[in-house]
Amino acid sequence: MLTPAASVPMIRSSQFALLILCLTTFNVQAEQQRARDLGIAPGIFQPGTHNAITDVKGVKVGHVTLHQGKSIHTGVTVVIPAEGNLRKRKVPAAIYIANGYGKLAGISQLQELGEIETPIALTNTLNVAEGIAGIVEWTLAQPGNEDVYSVNAVVGETNDGRLNDIRKRAVTIEHVKAAISSASSGPVPEGNVGAGAGTVAFMWKGGIGTSSRQLPEALGGWTLGVLVQSNYGGILTIDGVQVGKALNQYYLQDTVERQKADGSIMIVVATDAPLSSRNLERLAKRAIVGLARTGAVVSNGSGDYVIAFSNHPDLRRDDSTDTLSTSVLHNSDMSPLFQAVAEATEEAIYNALFMAEDLDGHRMNVKALPLNKVRKLVAETKQ
Repeated sequence: MLTPAASVPMIRSSQFALLILCLTTFNVQAEQQRARDLGIAPGIFQPGTHNAITDVKGVKVGHVTLHQGKSIHTGVTVVIPAEGNLRKRKVPAAIYIANGYGKLAGISQLQELGEIETPIALTNTLNVAEGIAGIVEWTLAQPGNEDVYSVNAVVGETNDGRLNDIRKRAVTIEHVKAAISSASSGPVPEGNVGAGAGTVAFMWKGGIGTSSRQLPEALGGWTLGVLVQSNYGGILTIDGVQVGKALNQYYLQDTVERQKADGSIMIVVATDAPLSSRNLERLAKRAIVGLARTGAVVSNGSGDYVIAFSNHPDLRRDDSTDTLSTSVLHNSDMSPLFQAVAEATEEAIYNALFMAEDLDGHRMNVKALPLNKVRKLVAETKQ
């Protein structure tokens, strides 16, 4: 059984990358539990079938995970927003920045045009360039894109340099393309996988997490999903309980160590609700409500970004048409979706923590959140 700290040869091909992905995924899911397995279910709405961003029809997720001894713990996670040719049939999108200490690529065109035309890649800070190149090469190679001369690749990052020797820049263009090619619907691997392989959250092991919400038919019946790459800090709060304080591990516990809250989080929000780019930005802002519920500080050195998109089929922006004629939700219909995105973001972060495992990394050893203690603390508080 491969563990995240196991020593394996450096991965240099998509085949080996996908093999490591499969083995790592099995290990993480076999040993850890999601929030709902522990009875922690934020909010009032029910999740979708898989409680994942892939519950939004057409959304796919792919990971390539790199683990080599103590030095390399990194990877790439890709979210494909919709079926078909994204470059020719774009999806409306928006971005919200809570704190901008980050290196998000593709941001200006996304903000200017309010649309996404590529898969969204997440990786580490020093491999954003490879993320861009991988998406560009994959996009140019798609049938129908023979006349494409411009690609706005969207690539987010967090800095995994504490557990990963980030200066080695282990993620390659081929890894990015492999993550796109392997992306699928259905359950999403979480924890020490993909872009979450080497992340840290609240001084515990962070990772990739996801969750979804299904609105009742009376509120539109829309599906909303969230995926996070958690690598930030603060005073961990779970279901309203200050777990970080109870476990004696939290930001400013030692006021000399001021950088413990620094880090980043990438939040990707998907929905099938017919939303304009303006209301997608409003939706993205409300994801920060869920982030705040987990005890985040949104500190000076943190890059806290939310990318939101709608893949409603009637809103696809087809390059072959001269005009767009679409129907979108009224402003007054947005509040249930605001509630849903706050809930799903909060739970996705819990899943990232709960599904992570201990990791002996490049510059430090990080423990996974002790789930038995968390379960007991939350249960005692709720009595």
